[in-house]
Amino acid sequence: MGQRYQISIAGSLFFAAFVSQALIPAMADDGFSPYVDKAGNINLPEDFRTSMVHLGSWFVPTGDASGFHDVYTERTTVEAFRKTGQFPDGATLVKELRASESGTYTTGQGVHYATKALKQWFVMIKDTKGRFESNPLWGDGWGWALYKPDDKSKNVATNYKTDCLSCHVPAKDKDWVYTEAYPTIQK
Repeated sequence: MGQRYQISIAGSLFFAAFVSQALIPAMADDGFSPYVDKAGNINLPEDFRTSMVHLGSWFVPTGDASGFHDVYTERTTVEAFRKTGQFPDGATLVKELRASESGTYTTGQGVHYATKALKQWFVMIKDTKGRFESNPLWGDGWGWALYKPDDKSKNVATNYKTDCLSCHVPAKDKDWVYTEAYPTIQK
């Protein structure tokens, strides 16, 4: 009985290790980013609102992108940026766009607040090594992704130059990121 029990435990442990490895996407290279696989596909980080640090927010009053734009990153990215003034290799930026409503409150009239209606998410992953030169979603030092609420597992961007870069041109001299809206990374 003892030997059979030991074999059963060993088999169970092997199975658990195999299954857990199968469920974790293969990273581009050790330690680069848990949100990027070997082909350069970017995943939307789960639970980023609670596992990441809020960098800051934008409010866009009108248009298709109207609402609150909340931006998140890893705590280690904040610490590195405060020391160097640059985003470290593997840094993740997640921008969540939420619809807004307004009302009259004790703080004033026309007070805007974010609702639970989600519009989309943008994800950028810093790549200082140019790991994915043949992938059209990688370039200018970043990986670029766009997700819609109807399928959070599918990056709908197809080419960062046509789908993403034009909005970032004014921030080109700041590594393509509008850092002025992120007080958390300031010293």
